[in-house]
Amino acid sequence: MLKMVMITYNEAIDMEVMEMMEKCNLKNYTKVMGVFGRGETSGTHLGNDVWPGRNNLLYVAAPENAAKQLVSAVKELRGKLGKEGIKAFILPIEESI
Repeated sequence: MLKMVMITYNEAIDMEVMEMMEKCNLKNYTKVMGVFGRGETSGTHLGNDVWPGRNNLLYVAAPENAAKQLVSAVKELRGKLGKEGIKAFILPIEESI
């Protein structure tokens, strides 16, 4: 069964996130760059002078075991980077066309 992992992270750690994907042997993804948002632990990123910084989103469709492995890798990276901001969500995929 496929799962969708959505990872939101500070654009400053893009290289680390892509290295993490490679280590997890996941080559297929969709990346949305330069998104804005606010998180309880990561703060506000609106790309302006008052709230500088932006986030990226990464969508990865993967088998359930690979999705769990990816989320574990996100937890590990989050532990290393602290407040830089990275979070992952596992979503069900009901249909893929």
